[in-house]
Amino acid sequence: MVKMTKSKTFQAYLPTCHRTYSCIHCRAHLANHDELISKSFQGSQGRAYLFNSVVNVGCGPAEERVLLTGLHAVADIYCENCKTTLGWKYEHAFESSQKYKEGKFIIELAHMIKDNGWE
Repeated sequence: MVKMTKSKTFQAYLPTCHRTYSCIHCRAHLANHDELISKSFQGSQGRAYLFNSVVNVGCGPAEERVLLTGLHAVADIYCENCKTTLGWKYEHAFESSQKYKEGKFIIELAHMIKDNGWE
């Protein structure tokens, strides 16, 4: 009997000429440095970055959570390749001063590595 194994391919590859962030666990591309909004965020496991858009990421169901900046509806995000939870997506902010976060993504530094052109 022959056992077939499914090879892992990423859904999206970011251009190698740009600085990128990848999953530290499987090296799937996650975000282009140009999509970075802020490095001043706190995740459940330490520092985190806020991104405008990400790739190779799945999204769980939204739930309301009280975060450092107030009540938000967020959905956990995970690496599509290795299924590691990476952070969350802001679905809705209840305070007007936090509306800029809606539709944006938090990835914790504990789960990403810098790739391509960071010399």
